[in-house]
Formats: sequence, structure tokens, C-alpha cells
Amino acid sequence: MSAALPAAMRAQGADVRTFLPAYRGISLHGARECAKLRVLQMDARVLEKGECLFLDCPALYDRPGGPYQDENGADWPDNALRFGVLSRAAASLGSAGSPLEWRPEIVHCNDWPTALAPVYMHFESTRAGSVMTVHNLAFQGLFPAAMLERLELPSASFAVEGLEFYGKLSFLKGGLVYADAITTVSPGYAREIQTEELGCGLDGVLRERRDRLRGIVNGIDVEIWNPMNDRHIAERYSWTSLDRKSVNKRALQERMNLRQDAAAPLLGAVCRFTHQKGVDLIAAATDELVALGAQVCMLGRGDRELEAVLSAAAARHPGNVAAAIGFNEDLAHLIEAGADVFLMPSRFEPCGLNQMYSQRYGTPPVARETGGLADTIADDETGFLFERPESTALIGAVKRAVEAYGDARRWREIQRRGMTRDFSWAGPARQYADLYARHARPTPA
Repeated sequence: MSAALPAAMRAQGADVRTFLPAYRGISLHGARECAKLRVLQMDARVLEKGECLFLDCPALYDRPGGPYQDENGADWPDNALRFGVLSRAAASLGSAGSPLEWRPEIVHCNDWPTALAPVYMHFESTRAGSVMTVHNLAFQGLFPAAMLERLELPSASFAVEGLEFYGKLSFLKGGLVYADAITTVSPGYAREIQTEELGCGLDGVLRERRDRLRGIVNGIDVEIWNPMNDRHIAERYSWTSLDRKSVNKRALQERMNLRQDAAAPLLGAVCRFTHQKGVDLIAAATDELVALGAQVCMLGRGDRELEAVLSAAAARHPGNVAAAIGFNEDLAHLIEAGADVFLMPSRFEPCGLNQMYSQRYGTPPVARETGGLADTIADDETGFLFERPESTALIGAVKRAVEAYGDARRWREIQRRGMTRDFSWAGPARQYADLYARHARPTPA
């Protein structure tokens, strides 16, 4: 979203900059220094390259590993400071005291790493408007309360009506409390996070601010995920040339060591192997799915126990079940193009992207009726939904899909409807433009 939405907004005439840390591995060759900052007692620079602004603070961001974790997968112990500095710098650029000539009217923050920006901005006398987007409420940025002083946050902000969350400091809660507007990545998820079941302890805050909460479904990159020009797949095709899709099925069966059987419904999945994604439901259903005459292929990594269970299922059903542990971009695209049906039995899914990819590739999804899955799949029209997070419910939905697959005319119509839907960022960008217009605040130079 941080890459795609700004591009879509620019295409519609908005003047947008993306602000992010200068992580190791980002090429800053040709970047121009815009300003020097002193942020939370840390020296930093703002660099500009193209339409991106980078916060250059080597002590915090020029590290091996990833943005949040070291090379061994452990969280950086100073993440509170690292993302506190990022948030404070963003708030500074969105206030009257900004050192930049370019002044935003909106500062749009994504998830807990930027969620303190609306908090800092709230205490500025002249500032831009703030929008807080929640991509996954389960990740909240919880840190010891003692960090409040180091982050130079007002003591009044550490309260039940502010940053305090069961004795800890919650970055995300702060953003939800102080932002001018809150969005999440589907209308369904916006409703679900106001419930105790999926509110992750913040449902009360979200219900209190429901007048500021809006769900907007993400778009997808329709150039990268386009079967008509996808360089990763064996044969390109469109909704008017669906016969060519079968070439990808044969290529996928060969690559995954599955039986070359054109008639067998091939069920594919690409995801993190986690409980949230419902991978255990697929694992528990494999024996019965094979008994239905289907084949199953999966790509992903995650929980070691789930990886082992899937590998065991593949060993029980050689030629009919395959699991590739890891991630491979080529294979991910080939599964979208080569499978007949795509499986997404997530227990919760804020938005989800693969269900949109799969519809675009003429691979109707079987998915749980939750969050963005329910918002983007039309049951029995572009895919198949089931309600209960149980393997029996998943199997029931697959049976419906297999029945439809057996009716060539009906199946082609389901594929056509999915492939001709508009999942681009153009629509979401217009909705965000409307939201920005409601909350924009010019910041004078």
C-alpha cells in the first residue's frame, strides 16, 4: 500500500511523498539532502530521491537483517526508539515547524511503526491532518511504560484514553486515539475489529471512534498480476483465451511432481503457514480432498509444525499433494495461473490480496467469509465462501467448487466474472482522496 497508493494518487493529480527510513540496502545514489533534524536526541537527515523522502539515521536503520528484526529473527531491542524517531520526524514534517519547503496537508500513517506520529501531531498548534491505517490489529507495538520519557511524549498521553494499554505503552492505540481519521483495509474488517472476538483488546477504542473509522479495500498491482503479460507463467492468456490456461496447469503439475491429470481439480495455495491463514484446516482436509479426486499444492513457510504436517500429507499422497517450503516468486505466479481453485481458509483476513490475484487469473477462490475475503468474493459468482473456521466447512465449499468445475459452461462464466472485475488502485485512491479532503489541514511555511 505504501508504494501503490501514492502512485495511484499521483495518477489522479495529488502531490504525494513517501517517507520511510533509509534502511540498509536502499540505493540512495543521487539523493539530495533536504534538511538536518535533531529527533529525540538523535541526529538525522532528510534525503529526497524521486518522490520518496528518506530519514537517514545510520545508528538506527543502517543494520543487517530486516526492518524490524536482526539476522537471527529477533526483534531489535531498540525498536521503540527506532520507530519513535520515525514517527516524531514525520510529525515534524507535518507541522508548521517543518524544515522543508514542501508541506503536506495530510500525514498518512500505516500500522504501529508510524502510529506515534498522530500522537505527536495532536500536541502541535499548527499541523496537517492525520490518517491512521490499520493493516493488522494483532500487531500493536507494545513497549514498557518507562519509554514514555525517552520518546518525549507528554505524561498526559499515558492514560486509558491515550497510549496506556494494560500498563504498557501501545503505539497503535495512540494512533487510533489521536488520529483525525482511521482506516482499515476492508469494510468487513472495520466491522470485525469493533468486536471482542477480533478487536485484540482495542475494540472499545474503535467503537468509541467508529465515526472516524472507515474500511477501504486495497487494490492490487494489475500490471504485475496480469495473466496477459505475466513473465513468470508458462503460457499467457486472458478471459477470451482461457483454453491456454491449461498449459499452466500442466507446467504446475510437472513442477510440483503431481500426476499429469487434466481432469483432476487442482487446488492451490500461497501463504504464510500459520494458524491465522487456516493452513491447519487445509492440512486436516487433504485426505478427503484427495478422495474427491482433487490435487493440492501449496507454497509458503511459517510454523514448523504446520510445515511438517503438510510435508507428511504430501508423503501420504505422492502425486496428489505437494508442499513447497519457502518462497519463490515464479512458483507463486504459476500457482495462481495453473491451479483450478485457490484456497484461502483464513480465520481472519483484514484485506487479503491472493483472492484478488486468483480471480484475475481465472482461478476462483474458496475462502472463509471474513474481512476482506467476504468483501471481494461474490459467493457462487466469482468464488466460494464458507462460514465456520473448520476443515469440514472448507471441504463443503470445495465440494461446491468441484461441482461447478464439472459444468464447463458454468465454470467459464465464474472465471469470466472474476477476471473482468476491477481490482486496481484507482477506486481505492478516489476513496482516499475523498477522505483526505475531509481532514486536510494546510501547514504554512
